[in-house]
Amino acid sequence: MNNTEEMVTSQVPQQEQEQDINELMQVRRNKLADLKENGKNPFEITKFDVTFTSDEIIARYDEIGEPEHDPETGLPTSDREPVVVSIAGRMMLKRIMGKASFAHIQDKKGMIQIYVRRDDIGADVYADFKTMDIGDIIGITGTAFKTKTGEITVKAQTLTLLSKSLRPLPEKRHGLKDTELRYRQRYVDLIVNPEVKRNFIIRSQFIKFMRQYLDNMDYIEVETPVLNTIAGGASARPFITHHNTLDIDMFMRIATELPLKRLIVGGMDRVYEIGRIFRNEGMDPKHNPEFTSVELYQAYADFHDMMDIAEGIISGAAKEILGTYEVEWMGEKIDLTPGWRRLTMVEAVKEYLGIDFGTITDDAEAVAAAEAKGVELAEAAEKTWGNALYACFDQRVEQHLIQPTFITMYPVEVSPLTKRSPVDPRLTERFELFVCHSELANAYSELNDPIDQRERFQKQVEQRERGDDETEMMDEDFLAALEYGMPPTGGMGIGIDRTVMLLTGTDTIREVILFPTMKPLD
Repeated sequence: MNNTEEMVTSQVPQQEQEQDINELMQVRRNKLADLKENGKNPFEITKFDVTFTSDEIIARYDEIGEPEHDPETGLPTSDREPVVVSIAGRMMLKRIMGKASFAHIQDKKGMIQIYVRRDDIGADVYADFKTMDIGDIIGITGTAFKTKTGEITVKAQTLTLLSKSLRPLPEKRHGLKDTELRYRQRYVDLIVNPEVKRNFIIRSQFIKFMRQYLDNMDYIEVETPVLNTIAGGASARPFITHHNTLDIDMFMRIATELPLKRLIVGGMDRVYEIGRIFRNEGMDPKHNPEFTSVELYQAYADFHDMMDIAEGIISGAAKEILGTYEVEWMGEKIDLTPGWRRLTMVEAVKEYLGIDFGTITDDAEAVAAAEAKGVELAEAAEKTWGNALYACFDQRVEQHLIQPTFITMYPVEVSPLTKRSPVDPRLTERFELFVCHSELANAYSELNDPIDQRERFQKQVEQRERGDDETEMMDEDFLAALEYGMPPTGGMGIGIDRTVMLLTGTDTIREVILFPTMKPLD
């Protein structure tokens, strides 16, 4: 086995390991210099025609491979000629055995073995092949056959070095296991840990399913600005940048809500946007400073309609992509079968904490009831019934929500863009969807009363003045849009990253974002 240069073990001291890697890199550069000197520079090749992927060769072997041979006569069982295939990929293993060698190449669909014989490809090409390194990208044309052990293999007729790998891959026995390094060097992670690709395939499939679901409901996909002069649509701290030409500070969007609702005012009755959101906040297994969400708005609908859509998208995607409603996430068995539980926040707090806010009418009594259970209100928050209810839910109830549960009817204090309940004006027609005590979706019957909206914005401004820099800003243009008249509207945001975490069973958001935010190395 001619892989001695790959044995850079991760168990030697870091300084020695770096020295070994540097030496191996120099060896590879020397090989590249020799290739260039002999007119064989792989980087001058611009194209290679690939006709088959590894999985296609394996799946279609009976149709395209060499015919089987009769064990008694040794003669082919068919006069069918094998199909010449052309395949390309990264060499992951090589075994040199004199005049013939085996190797494994990895393409986008998996791994396949190749058989390289000097008499088939020529002495010069075979000599070049023997000097190639693990990690090099090669192209092969040839025919498929089965080895004595039954492994489907491509017998090379031609072999071309398409790209020279100048850095050695992590040594096979240890691989790339350091999670920080995996996220920093996702390109290496995908090479040496091909199972990682599954998460991102599922992510792509989920977004595709969601688009089809909404498009079939006559929604229109739109795009709205990433840079704004006001950060609105959510309670979050924004990133600030400066526009040189206009000489003004601008905010990277923290939500797409307000522009999309402007489109509802303009008569685009069903709109959605899948886009990147930026929030200058903490990082943990469920949060990344930039993430992807879908927001959708439907005129003449309410938050009940949004619940049906959320359940339809997520349960439907699970069935379509995974083939089942049953998933495992964060150590829990989750059942996504449609018919998810729906609880008001008052009901949830009563069930899990034992406080019945439905019988409390006084702010002071509500705050005292919360504090008696060890619940603390935020310093900047007013001591109100609504804030006490939300604090109880946030601190003591959310942790119990494992199976898919819609929590509805949020206090008006924490829902500045939501329509009040006609039954209890202290509450709003809002829900959040929780699975495994994680929020996956947030939806409203949208507030379309411009006078009420201005009053709520003003309360947010006052709260910001008391020190809460995550509250809404006053948006005069949005208020002007509402004054033209917005129909009753249902709106919702779904966190794509967190939903993909659920579908892939991963416990950190960094496993479903190809390039998560990382602190630079010194």
